[in-house]
Amino acid sequence: MPQVFGTIDECVDATLARVGHHIVLGLPLGIGKPNLVANEFYRRAARDPSLRLTILTALSLTRPQASGDLARRLLEPVVERVFADYPELDYVLAAKAGTLPPNIEVIEFFFEPGAWLGVDAAQQHYLSANYTHVARDFLARGANVIAQLVAKRTVAGEVQLSLGSNPDVTVDLLPQIEAARTAGRDILLIGAVHPRLPFMFGGACIDPARFDYLIDHPRYDYELFCPPNLPLRTVDHAIAMRVGALVPDGGTLQIGIGELGDAAGGSLLLRHGQDDAWRATLEARGHGGAPDAGPFRQGLYACSEMLVDQMLDLLRAGILRRHVYPSLPLMRLLAQGRISERFDGGILEALLEAGVARNLDEATFAELRRCGVFRADTCYHDGRIRTPEGKWLPADLGDATMRRTLAEQCLGRELQGGIAAHAAFFLGPRGFYAKLREMPERELRRIDMCGVGFVNQLYGADYELRCLQRRDARFVNTAMIVTLLGAAVSDTLENGRVVSGVGGQYNFVSMAHALPGARAILCLRATREKAGRVSSNVVWSYGQTTVPRHLRDIVVTEYGVADLRSATDAETIARLLDVADSRFQPELLATAQAAGKIARDYRIPEARRTNT
Repeated sequence: MPQVFGTIDECVDATLARVGHHIVLGLPLGIGKPNLVANEFYRRAARDPSLRLTILTALSLTRPQASGDLARRLLEPVVERVFADYPELDYVLAAKAGTLPPNIEVIEFFFEPGAWLGVDAAQQHYLSANYTHVARDFLARGANVIAQLVAKRTVAGEVQLSLGSNPDVTVDLLPQIEAARTAGRDILLIGAVHPRLPFMFGGACIDPARFDYLIDHPRYDYELFCPPNLPLRTVDHAIAMRVGALVPDGGTLQIGIGELGDAAGGSLLLRHGQDDAWRATLEARGHGGAPDAGPFRQGLYACSEMLVDQMLDLLRAGILRRHVYPSLPLMRLLAQGRISERFDGGILEALLEAGVARNLDEATFAELRRCGVFRADTCYHDGRIRTPEGKWLPADLGDATMRRTLAEQCLGRELQGGIAAHAAFFLGPRGFYAKLREMPERELRRIDMCGVGFVNQLYGADYELRCLQRRDARFVNTAMIVTLLGAAVSDTLENGRVVSGVGGQYNFVSMAHALPGARAILCLRATREKAGRVSSNVVWSYGQTTVPRHLRDIVVTEYGVADLRSATDAETIARLLDVADSRFQPELLATAQAAGKIARDYRIPEARRTNT
């Protein structure tokens, strides 16, 4: 079991005594950071130049700061009410002030959007990485201390821990840490118990023995970072309405961070609860209706790196109700329509046809019992199954008579433990955290918080299982700029300054091309305005790329849907011109024609020249 400390000072003392004077501190992104622990390491290094501190992290969050006295007087009361006693990160304040000591280095792989554009040191130390590569990169850069907030509860006298909001990278790090330790490398894992962090299930549940040190004292209670949802503009709703028509019933949903993701959730709620109003709005926007769409009768399954606030609304509305199970044979049968969540004795023969061995082994039996195929009061030993009445039966599915006997005496009635949403981290308003804390455990267990290695990619020993779970997937994300040839820019300005980060966007787009029936949907506001000047977000070319043009798929603006999959360059240009703002269409078309990429006599259709 971990060594438990009542103060952060004692924990940091023990860490320095064990690890030495060069600390490479890995911290989760967002609210999983143990701010007070990070601050103590920072203060020790700031006071002692012989200590070297490298911080590896992402999404270091700060309270909103006003510019100017009037703005400050308006903003400060709101900030105090919303963020209360949330402790600022010392390294963030120092970095923004340009006062980081020379023995302290901060490396981030994802920025709070726009917050670090003017900070040279942060830009120079940005680590460009797919989210799924972060665990690898942490270890490659010498991480020797991993620290994060954890949630704690006690059940029947047993202490249980959860990674709560941030199993994302830590879950993927754990096996790599074990391998590194076996090879003789010392990596220390610190958990800081936080009483307000929701206790999440699935992959987030972690054996306390995994931690070396645990900090647990009520004095370290404080408000979690809780940004309010930003207001949605008409243009956001216009884009989201079109996205809502692209999500098939019975499919899989991923939603990215930000207002457009929020609006997409709202569109799905409108489609499900007010179908007539939803259709009327689409037709008024010139979408042409959505004959194949309507209320969600089968429901959706969510597989999204971020559990967004709106997903709880989708759960409550009955939209997120397609469950997936950690059993390949069961998912094969569900995908084929051979079984439903309620079943009869025929499931045992179907399992044979789905690849289950005739004679069940202990692991397969345990998997099927967890999923409800066998009753919870049955057990297995040495090739036999004990019935609830205590009778032992051969675990032989190949014998028709034995299948009938097992069905009569051992079979459940419906599948259990289904997951409606897999996610890797969450961040949201205070009310969102309260909803998670207050949800009945049975409902909360339908959300499996796990690592990005599972959510953001298909690779792994369970490749077929992931594919079956993610049927008809729609991966919905946001871009800043799209070129006429279909490349997307989502994280970096043309001069190389990073706005946010790649995160998982590339992962989801490439996954959409690998999964049968999947599509990647990039939402794009057609224009942006700065200092009274309006510019087009559809451009001919750009100096940076997040998603290369050979992975182009679907782009949605407030003016329509551009389906770019399997399109030639000329077709791609024409379809993107159709959804660009009409003030910029002539110049864009002329540039493409001058480059010889679209016919000289091509004309934008009349109906598409009123995108205003």
